[in-house]
Amino acid sequence: MKSFIFLLGYLACFARCVPTHDPGARDYEGTEIPNWHPPRPNDFRGPCPMMNTLANHGILPRDGRNITREVIVKGMKQALNFDSALATIMFDQAVIANPEPNATYFTLDHLNRHNVLEHDASLSRTDAFFGSNRVFNQTIFDQTRRYWPEPVITAAHMANAKVARQIDSKAFNPTYRFTDAVERFSLGEMAAPFVAFGDLEKATVNRTLVEYFFQNERLPTELGWRVRDEVVQVEAILRISDLIGKATGLLTVDESAGNGTTKKLPRGFHAGVRSEL
Repeated sequence: MKSFIFLLGYLACFARCVPTHDPGARDYEGTEIPNWHPPRPNDFRGPCPMMNTLANHGILPRDGRNITREVIVKGMKQALNFDSALATIMFDQAVIANPEPNATYFTLDHLNRHNVLEHDASLSRTDAFFGSNRVFNQTIFDQTRRYWPEPVITAAHMANAKVARQIDSKAFNPTYRFTDAVERFSLGEMAAPFVAFGDLEKATVNRTLVEYFFQNERLPTELGWRVRDEVVQVEAILRISDLIGKATGLLTVDESAGNGTTKKLPRGFHAGVRSEL
């Protein structure tokens, strides 16, 4: 039944998402980026919009299979000008989803395994408890982008969307699970749009580019985006992830305290216990 539904979805997409050619789409060396094409019925896709996007462009294997370290390093360099060390870390994180011992490759289908890399409270997918955790869900994404109220997304905007999705998932998914390890991985995911399409120094990104990318699983070259000239290092992901992580806090700083700390209320306040002053 799921295969039949997927086939219907593919046919509907094919009717409006025919292969296109953008002669202005170039990688960091000026080489033309391969044409975009929606996945075919037997192609593998997963919960990661960027991996799916690169497969749709043929930068990763279009069938989503046999993705090796070499393929990842080459593809991430071509499409996003990622440093080889950063691309290698991404491969090392992904290959653990392959259940084979000592695997040297993974498929995009492997990434669908729940609570390995794929997790609850995605910005663009339903939780596994509710159905398909790999297919883009417009309703979920509409919830997410409510928290991007300006033309430019900031770390604070992304943090708000992340927290809101976690609260919604925790409230309605009886199997909700979000560990410290998932939190660290999730923050890296939140940083990805900034690193791929935005300003690394300011930690901002054009909302239109991000929406186009998520909804089409396609590099936003039609909107004027081009691969950045500077090489993206591991430090860029870590710095922006840290900014988003700090922005997820729900406590505010009491500026009147004058020391940059939150104001502490007397013990017993609002607890029905006489305060010790």
